[in-house]
Amino acid sequence: MSATYTLKILADFASAHTLRDYPGDCKRMHGHNWKLEVEVTANALNQHGMGMDFKAIKTATRELAKTLDHRYLNDIPPFDEINPTAENIAQFFYQRLSNTLNTDTAKVSGVTVWETDRACVKYSED
Repeated sequence: MSATYTLKILADFASAHTLRDYPGDCKRMHGHNWKLEVEVTANALNQHGMGMDFKAIKTATRELAKTLDHRYLNDIPPFDEINPTAENIAQFFYQRLSNTLNTDTAKVSGVTVWETDRACVKYSED
């Protein structure tokens, strides 16, 4: 039997967006205080007894979130071409953090984006 460790960190950012061609109120500019939950799964521990240092996950997530913080998402690639939905934002964080954080023994396994306290989406890949 092999062990799996799931590490989670929380981060946030604030930004505005509009949903192009959306048939409701969200087609108008509005903002959110987005919350991020980043999960990293490790199948081994390093010499310090960690699957991955929380500091590395937090730093990478905060640096990426800073590029969106207090910005109009529709002006920022890739959201200048795709709708800045919670689903697309979750995929954006997942893919970019995977490029930064993944190792032979640990990988980003999911990103949950909370648009409000009552609505979120989780993105993961197999």
